[in-house]
Amino acid sequence: MEKVRIGIIGLGNMGTGHAKYLVKNEVKGAELTAICEFRADRLEWAKENLGQDIQLFDNLDAFLNSGVIDSVLIATPHYDHPEVAIKAFKAGLHVLCEKPAGVYTKQVRQMNEAAKESGKVFSMMYNQRTNPLYKKLKDLVESGELGEIRRTNWIITNWYRSQSYYDSGGWRATWAGEGGGVLINQDPHQLDLWQWTIDMMPKRVRAFCYFGKHRNIEVEDDVTAFVEYENGATGLFVTTTGEAPGTNRFEISGDRGKIVIEDGKLTFWRLRVSEREFNETFKGGFGQPECWKIDIPIEGKETSHMGITQNFVDAILHGTPLVAPGEEGIKGLMLSNAMLLSTWTDNWVDLPIDEDLFEQHLQDKIKNSTVNKEAGYKTFDVSASR
Repeated sequence: MEKVRIGIIGLGNMGTGHAKYLVKNEVKGAELTAICEFRADRLEWAKENLGQDIQLFDNLDAFLNSGVIDSVLIATPHYDHPEVAIKAFKAGLHVLCEKPAGVYTKQVRQMNEAAKESGKVFSMMYNQRTNPLYKKLKDLVESGELGEIRRTNWIITNWYRSQSYYDSGGWRATWAGEGGGVLINQDPHQLDLWQWTIDMMPKRVRAFCYFGKHRNIEVEDDVTAFVEYENGATGLFVTTTGEAPGTNRFEISGDRGKIVIEDGKLTFWRLRVSEREFNETFKGGFGQPECWKIDIPIEGKETSHMGITQNFVDAILHGTPLVAPGEEGIKGLMLSNAMLLSTWTDNWVDLPIDEDLFEQHLQDKIKNSTVNKEAGYKTFDVSASR
């Protein structure tokens, strides 16, 4: 194979963005050959803007079995991601999936199993993993520069959204339409990076989610979560869409200092000797380890969505290791699900979560929703072969 033929499923904001750089041949070794979208106006846009060589489909099964694609880029609504991916794997296609991996981990686990059985390349569009700030943080943690992790703290409150934003679509901020609020819509990248950079998942979560606290919506728009790790470390995750101005600060404390990412900078407060060693040897009463403030130089630039797509293509053509393996999409979603489940049960939640219990609570939320049930929640039809 000299080129990977890519078909995009879903031509909303994200799908359109992917189509624009692919049709310009900005991803080496990739060729956009087909679009699948059931909305006539978006297919008309594709016809007018992507060229006559792109084949257009309004039926998913016909698209997947057309023989004109080797891989798919899934850019449909959240609930559809696992179902569409499973269909694509069964059709013998490689899959690149937009975030989040899905709405609840049970369906994502089924997607991961289908990926494993297919033997095809599977990647998630976790474009923030290409950000050199987080890559450098991961490198510092893995190299042992920070020592054993003691505490993680991410305040990500710069997601301000007005009521008019939520009113712009009947599917927005609904249990049936999006499957949640700030955790599933705005925070998937941060939830992924939170565990990816330190290579640790919490062992249990206690969260307090507030539903419609700042806006007239039914899902969570304000969250504070406390987590515990197996090694005794603790963590805090705070997020909202109702605060202005907001903050984006990720802080990790370890045995050898503290690293903070904020305002596009990575700062390392490095201890000359580890806290553990200082504590064992210091006899002076008051005192603390000598500390050096270091502004860590950051090299390279964020390649974002196009970088992940290039990596996906390189993995297919050359066996290049994936930056964001698709199977890892379940990790950030597990954190999101655990925070909601902790709130719904008013208790600690152990990881991995009780997936059946979460799905039960979610279905109850959908069933008891006060949102107009006639609203068009789905914007992509995957029911062709059901």
